[in-house]
Amino acid sequence: MSLTPAGQDRPELQKAIQQIVDSGFAGVQLRVHDERGEWVGSAGVRKLGESAEPAIDGRFRIGSTTKTFTATVVLQLVAEGRIGLDSPVDDHLPRFGLDRRITVRMLLQHTSGLFSHTGEYYEDGTVVPGIPWQGQEYVDRRFHTYDPEELVRLSLSKPARFEPGADWSYSNTNYVLAKLLIEEVTGRSLAEEMQRLILRPLGLSGTVVPGTSPEIPEPHAHGYYRYEHAGRWNVVDVTRFNVSWVSAAGDMISTTEDLHTFFSALMSGKLLPDSLLAEMRTPHPKLGYGLGVFVEELDGGGTVLHHNGGFFGWAALMYSTPDGRRTLTASLTGGDAELDFAATAAAFQQAQKALVKEVFGGQAGSTEPAR
Repeated sequence: MSLTPAGQDRPELQKAIQQIVDSGFAGVQLRVHDERGEWVGSAGVRKLGESAEPAIDGRFRIGSTTKTFTATVVLQLVAEGRIGLDSPVDDHLPRFGLDRRITVRMLLQHTSGLFSHTGEYYEDGTVVPGIPWQGQEYVDRRFHTYDPEELVRLSLSKPARFEPGADWSYSNTNYVLAKLLIEEVTGRSLAEEMQRLILRPLGLSGTVVPGTSPEIPEPHAHGYYRYEHAGRWNVVDVTRFNVSWVSAAGDMISTTEDLHTFFSALMSGKLLPDSLLAEMRTPHPKLGYGLGVFVEELDGGGTVLHHNGGFFGWAALMYSTPDGRRTLTASLTGGDAELDFAATAAAFQQAQKALVKEVFGGQAGSTEPAR
């Protein structure tokens, strides 16, 4: 299914999303804005066992794409003079006893060295688990409420990966602390500040900060998690679950249209002063992470900015050119295909590469964590 205003014909985009479904995903929604106008389409199914395709205006869980929203709120508070970008986080959140070398910038750029409460994967193959986010234990606890303070304290009970500012490592805990920082400084919830600074000004009526609610507003597709337990493969519907386990690192719900509106506005300078947008888009030399956004040079030439996201059952893509004029936003839902964790991650990366090549004319790397 596709929407092609003014007779716009983009069979290559419909083919690309159909290939993603063929690779093992249940459904895909795609929205592209470029010099040819807007194209919106979907492929696959909304729900296993049914024939209806995903709604092109459907809501979906955006995973770590949330980090760009969270980082933007922090930078807007920097612009308001409420937070210093290079101030110690401990100034605002002394109750955690954080290393005073950890700055607000380090949280947003993943250079704090803090252990990620969702677990750490080291170069030598060592895995240090955090809270359960996969397997039967995750399924059994998917409606459990985690307090963000609890997540931070779990992280702080583990050894840091490195000295603050000495390296780069993707840690979900950084963005849980960013949420607590926002709430401490403003005296309001992150959801309220998100409404004040981003959602209401941009009219993002399809975007939700769910907190501990497991619900997702209609219309929406269904996401499925396939996993092995006790020698058997199981498929569970993970459309409803309590996303407090990842908090402001990945809890939001949105639509392809809202993601387009947000990212285009952000990139074109409508949400941040030029100086702070420049800070946001200055990448760390390791994997090109700025402040809540990846900056990537395509091998065919040109630059894209992006932050994708995903966890079992759900994935989101959000890409833009630096001027905000060309964007790609998409939702992918997992199905019952026989894909383990590695195969699912590989299929996601292939889908990402294929769509970016089609829309931006260059090949994107696979540098971005799926969590």
